[in-house]
Amino acid sequence: MTLPMETMSSSQVRLLVLTPEYPDFLWLQSLLAADQELLPDLVWCPDLIDCDDLIRHTHFDVILWDCVFHGDSEAAFLDYLNVASNDKPVLALSGETSAERAPELMASGAADYLCRQSLDSWSLARSVKCLWYRGQLAGSAHGHLGREVASGFINRDLFFDRLQQALLRAERGGHRLALLHLNLDDFRSFNESFGYQKSDQLVLKLAERLRHSLRRVDSLMRIGGDELAIIVEKVEDSLDITQIIRKLVSALNDPVTVDGQSVVVSASLGVATYPEAGDSPENLMRRANRAMFEAKRDPGTSYRFYDRQLHITAGYQLRLEADLRNALRGNELELYYQPRIDLATEEVRGVECLVRWNHPERGLVGPDEFIPVAERSGLIVPIGYWVIEQACKRLQTSAELGFPGLVFAVNLSFRQFHDRKMTETIFRIIFNANVDTSLLELELTESAMMHDPEYAQRCLRELNQLGISFALDDFGTGFSSLSNLQHLPISLVKIDKSFVQELGHSADAEHIIRAIISLAHSLQISVVAEGVETEGQLEFLRQQHCDEIQGYYYARPMPWQDLVHFLHNRSQAACLQQ
Repeated sequence: MTLPMETMSSSQVRLLVLTPEYPDFLWLQSLLAADQELLPDLVWCPDLIDCDDLIRHTHFDVILWDCVFHGDSEAAFLDYLNVASNDKPVLALSGETSAERAPELMASGAADYLCRQSLDSWSLARSVKCLWYRGQLAGSAHGHLGREVASGFINRDLFFDRLQQALLRAERGGHRLALLHLNLDDFRSFNESFGYQKSDQLVLKLAERLRHSLRRVDSLMRIGGDELAIIVEKVEDSLDITQIIRKLVSALNDPVTVDGQSVVVSASLGVATYPEAGDSPENLMRRANRAMFEAKRDPGTSYRFYDRQLHITAGYQLRLEADLRNALRGNELELYYQPRIDLATEEVRGVECLVRWNHPERGLVGPDEFIPVAERSGLIVPIGYWVIEQACKRLQTSAELGFPGLVFAVNLSFRQFHDRKMTETIFRIIFNANVDTSLLELELTESAMMHDPEYAQRCLRELNQLGISFALDDFGTGFSSLSNLQHLPISLVKIDKSFVQELGHSADAEHIIRAIISLAHSLQISVVAEGVETEGQLEFLRQQHCDEIQGYYYARPMPWQDLVHFLHNRSQAACLQQ
């Protein structure tokens, strides 16, 4: 199959240029501008923060990559470029000769390689044209067929063309327009349960159902495996859009039948409006995508509107996430320890291990700021394993220092249960550390178990067989009841500090704490009260026979050396009293 001659003679080629230096971008632009056959449209990307957005949500024919532009590994970044761009050709540039670098880079997925030292207009234009023609030939084999396939065919180019036309109509008519980016939640589990073909049918059935909820003027297209985009034209205000969203949410809430099974799905919707959020297809799509990820923070089917503050926040979060990745590799994370006091003996029963981040520029970053970022990005999983590893090392050290019975409690994130090798990884850490597993306690929240209760229970049983005990954190703030705990190897519950701090101010808080302690003890489960700060709170908990307390009344979270001093001082004070 050949391309028409008129297409070959004058080609509008879109290039994404990944280089950190603006003079280099201008140099490459001038080299390509010298070729009479090309009409190059170059977009400069100088840093990794914008790279992912541009690649995923903007159409490019060729990616021009300066090899100094990457995260930690050239090979890993090149692999990412190929996957994220849907195998768009990558033209690599570097200072080494072709003989030195080309074989390695092209084996890793680069489509072509050019040496910067010998680069000129002719060689650069020739490579770009070859890669563009190759892509056009491959695409033309499917182009006509693709437009005849039902809505299951994913064609982002066609979608962007429709969005561009809709924006032109909105501009001419002085109308507002909304772009809705819809992403199905946890679509991977559908693929694992039903297979890709059945999951595809699920998306198509949902798309057809949603289409009936829209007006005739609106358009819906599938732009990814689990993604749909909806263009809503001629809207008056946000209330107008909200009414349409409500119809969509209502349609999503009804179960879908796949392979004879009734399946309930949820989705996250991001909404970006013209002209407020932008006036180009790429900007609207990028901002609707960011709003969609914000919506994912809410449970169930939910939606969020894009606004400028969201844009600023998203950029900050991306930088914070990049810094956090470096922190994990660069030993910037540190454990702090908050003692738990046995109310009957006044001895330190154990410590809760809490991660802190010593940022090289900003100093100590609080967990309230970086833990949500770690949760959203998935970094909480390797951080969680790192904390367990560090706790095991300190557990060994504490025995050597004369505190052999000290329990070390570590928080488990709900994200940890997304890792299907969680039990295996924790077992390996404990085996290598060679510690007394009865002194390691894993704290988890109710939400951690609710994601996949059967898998969570299996993990807990397997780890419990190794001797590890479990505590249920923030008890009283979720949905489970103590009766449900009979089916789990939970040996301790922690009363949430919000109840403790209401003591003396709320009769309800007193009743709740009494009930939790009484019922927990009837099930042979110990109780720790968090957030104890006053003598009055301490006295009430002692009267109710609470087992342990944790809070500022005795000690704040502290670094390891401060904990060692604290433990020695408590031991000396106990000896003097005897």
